[in-house]
Amino acid sequence: MNPTRRIHHSLRVLAALLAGACAPSLALASTATGQADYTGHWAGWLTVALFVVAYLFVIAEESLHLRKSKPVMVAAGLIWATVALVYAANGDTHTAEQAVRHNIEEYGELFLFLLAAMTYINTMEERGVFDALRVWLVNQGFSLRTIFWITGLLAFAISPVADNLTTALLMATVIMAVGGGNHAFVAVACINVVVAANAGGAFSPFGDITTLMVWQKGLVQFQEFFDLFVPSAVNWLVPAVMLSLSIPSSSPEAVTERAELKNGAWPVVVLFLLTITMAVCAHNFLHLPPVIGMMTGLGLLKLYGYHLKRRGMHAMAMATDDLGQSSLEVENGSAAAGDANFNIFRSLERAEWDTLMFFYGIILCVGGLGTMGYLAAGSQLMYGDLGATSANILVGLISAIVDNIPVMFAVLAMQPDMDHGQWLLVTLTAGVGGSLLSIGSAAGVAVMGQARGIYTFFAHLKWSWAIALGYAASIWVHFWLNADLFSP
Repeated sequence: MNPTRRIHHSLRVLAALLAGACAPSLALASTATGQADYTGHWAGWLTVALFVVAYLFVIAEESLHLRKSKPVMVAAGLIWATVALVYAANGDTHTAEQAVRHNIEEYGELFLFLLAAMTYINTMEERGVFDALRVWLVNQGFSLRTIFWITGLLAFAISPVADNLTTALLMATVIMAVGGGNHAFVAVACINVVVAANAGGAFSPFGDITTLMVWQKGLVQFQEFFDLFVPSAVNWLVPAVMLSLSIPSSSPEAVTERAELKNGAWPVVVLFLLTITMAVCAHNFLHLPPVIGMMTGLGLLKLYGYHLKRRGMHAMAMATDDLGQSSLEVENGSAAAGDANFNIFRSLERAEWDTLMFFYGIILCVGGLGTMGYLAAGSQLMYGDLGATSANILVGLISAIVDNIPVMFAVLAMQPDMDHGQWLLVTLTAGVGGSLLSIGSAAGVAVMGQARGIYTFFAHLKWSWAIALGYAASIWVHFWLNADLFSP
């Protein structure tokens, strides 16, 4: 293949990944039901242009201060209007309607699952669980190198349950509180946390949106994600060892803070673990969507919130009866008053609505592109021409530039014929590939905002070589450790 054709081929692969998106049911429909191929039609090029322009606005979110959900939601409407018009012009008034309904069904399941999880995380934050952990770490007087390893280990351990974004923000707060004016330490420790959080999220359905989608699609069972534990650990540990060599063993200045867990903090944690268990059981044993277990758990959290509120109101009433109005004024600042004012819907309102609406836009945007035939074309370009292994490694590299969610959704929508080992490989690479650049994952972007001016794009880029070594090592370990999962 001459250089010009090679470049053209690479651009087509990248365009197919950008164009491919969400609803897996659409991919099946486009091949099994014989949907028309409009990839060479002016309407097809228009839909691609609309998506690319919208995604450029998403990439420029930080500089434009424009929420990422807004451009993709508008683009979704325009893309589906174009899809409907071109199909109707050819005498088909049903395909577009059926396809968009499939998209909305896929989004509804994801939306409700994430809403329940976000509400639990926000409630634990409101009850002081994360603040207590942060204060405990800050007050222990650990050396900088010890803090580096502890925050990295906790990021790796917590992100499979609490998601990589929340975990990275929590650990970054600890790092900044301990590091203070030592910007070199803060930058390196933040890189470590971002890599660890992304790696930890790769071996759990709850750790990242991409793993959640793979699990919900039924391509990888819950227990099978743990086949990626060792490769994910290697992905973090290889760059962590190299990063740690740049950190002195000195201790930071002593810091003394206090944090108290509010009433019901531990019961909420237990309820969250029970909710995760119910989601797994609903999927594995009842053959129901995992969202059923999550929403049932959310209902239990609401009932417990009602119990907290009633108990707080009772405690305040008892104080009023026993000691009079003056005591009540003091009591209004107490735990009882806090419980009496507890409202679970405040935690629900604090969900990442921009993120949830962004998923709506992405799913519908590129679901429309799938109806135009781009998923079938992308599947042939990547998995037909490049082969599964090369394509799945490329998915991780592209995830460092383009958000891993639309990239992974594209793969799910293409539904390439791969063995179990390859599906685990693409789950791994899509989860950890974003660590190569600071803009490649939600965790990295969030920490850049948290440690603004200290943990930057170029500070992260300085260590991308070490992260790339971890990326390559994790892939090698997966092939070696899980060799029995690959077809001969």
